[in-house]
Amino acid sequence: MSVDVNADSQEYSESFYAHYSERYAEVAHQYLQSVYIESSHAVLTGDMALQERLKELVTPQGRGLDAGCGAGARDVFTLHSEGYDMWGIDAVPENIQAAYAWHPEIRDRVFVHDLREPLSFENNSFDFVTCNAVIQHIEPSRVYDTVLPSLVRVLKPGGVLQLMFKSGKGTETLYDKDYDAQRCFQLFEEDRILDMLRERGMQLIEADGEKLGGVMWFIDPKHSRHCVMFLRKQDHS
Repeated sequence: MSVDVNADSQEYSESFYAHYSERYAEVAHQYLQSVYIESSHAVLTGDMALQERLKELVTPQGRGLDAGCGAGARDVFTLHSEGYDMWGIDAVPENIQAAYAWHPEIRDRVFVHDLREPLSFENNSFDFVTCNAVIQHIEPSRVYDTVLPSLVRVLKPGGVLQLMFKSGKGTETLYDKDYDAQRCFQLFEEDRILDMLRERGMQLIEADGEKLGGVMWFIDPKHSRHCVMFLRKQDHS
């Protein structure tokens, strides 16, 4: 696949995932890029550690949204299988088609939606929202003006947001061996993301002993740095 990595990051990402949706689903379900090689917390070893912490923080069998569920919707299926009322959205139709193929059980729970547009869900719809490695594909102005405000809006008071993104300034282009391709990502500054979310009524969930919390970071198998945090929506009623 030949893609201009200097092109608009959203267009590049959509083209990449449309082409590699089947391979991406395989990579996700085999957790090939979901085990971390270095992190800020001893127990932050991979995606599964984050999911276990999420389940400690949210309402048992609560209603959740995976905003940017990816090809195959792995996490939507996993949490749905454990009794959660899960829903998933993704901007790339091929990613949703892959979810239908991998997990027909959740066919009516995943659908196409571009996070650059306001979410169609009503206010206070979800007990938790996850948005993992998604905003790095979207231009910053849309992330701050639309994406993050929408994610906060659909959370119930007391609800939890799990947010993961590539951290730093500018953009990053790297080689991804699992796809034999160069990939381009938008980087975000942790402090600015956190400040914006606090202005929207979100409170950072701090670490509790060995339990994950605070502003965390990890290095993925592509040697790329990510930030991840859990935040709770405050009830100001």
